Amino acid sequence: MREKWCAGVVCAVLLAALTTGCQAAHGSGSGEGDGRLGEKAAASSSATTQPSGYGAVFLAVDECSSFGTTSFTEAPCTSERAAARVIARYDGDVSDGPACPATTDFVLHISAQESSGAGGDGVVPKGYACMRNLEPPHPGDPGGGGGPRTIVGDCVYGSGSGQVRETACDGSGQRKPQYKVVKAVLRRASCPASTALYVQLGGEQPVGCARPV
Repeated sequence: MREKWCAGVVCAVLLAALTTGCQAAHGSGSGEGDGRLGEKAAASSSATTQPSGYGAVFLAVDECSSFGTTSFTEAPCTSERAAARVIARYDGDVSDGPACPATTDFVLHISAQESSGAGGDGVVPKGYACMRNLEPPHPGDPGGGGGPRTIVGDCVYGSGSGQVRETACDGSGQRKPQYKVVKAVLRRASCPASTALYVQLGGEQPVGCARPV
């Protein structure tokens, strides 16, 4: 079988009661059509975040955000308004900072803004929060069909021009899966003999070994 090497590209993440746009992810990540290999596009571009007074740091690790379509606010994690929890939080641009954890469901991009939260007047620096839904579905899980990163257990289909897009492994997505990433390795030579497609994942083990499904 002829070896293939494809660019990892994301489909937009659709969350229950939470719709966001797409924006390029960290480092070697690729936005749709940019031809680079690596992480998928992170959700949230048109949405804005609004400080609401919970905690000294806006959307700190283990704090929660509300549901939203055009804006997101902090909410107590026990509140009915809470939708997702912060599992990692970084200042700066997502393209320059650390990658979100592998099972991140979506990313909130936080613009610099003034804040008058519990700690008094101050400024919320530009940054991003890696979010995990409080309840299923979890598109960032292996095979979930979404999230800002392609990881072992994810499924993809060919979208032309040497690129692939992620889709749910159970076939519930708009496109049926064609390949499944079964292993992450340092070099292509370390992939199993059954590998039919190489997908660059980024990170310490940047090569994804994918087999037909």
